[in-house]
Amino acid sequence: QLQLVGSGGGSVQPGGSLRLSCAASGFAAEENCMVWFRQVPGKKREEVAALYQRGRTTFYADPVKGRFTVSLDNWQNVLILKMNNLKVKDNAIYYCARGPELVCTVGSWWVESNFATWGQGTEVTVSS
Repeated sequence: QLQLVGSGGGSVQPGGSLRLSCAASGFAAEENCMVWFRQVPGKKREEVAALYQRGRTTFYADPVKGRFTVSLDNWQNVLILKMNNLKVKDNAIYYCARGPELVCTVGSWWVESNFATWGQGTEVTVSS
């Protein structure tokens, strides 16, 4: 059974950091296109970052470039999103997802419908 379980969300002040995790089971994350999306209630889900470990490829949305880092703990099969210098605009529920490697190879990581397996979401609150 393919499963993703997200964790690590919480509340921080602007400028703070958080580390989100997404534990994968039933498949090898390094062989897939792994992605983080986020969603504010009432708004469309938006892409954040993606990783294809075998292809040594990462992608970042412009609003998070230079602040967020996506990586994979191959041993634990856990996708990680390290978020630094958090801003109020980063408030959202963060979701991890899995798609076929082709999604990353052709660069279509920002298309939500390309990802069939989703985690349950973890909430990030940035507030002073």
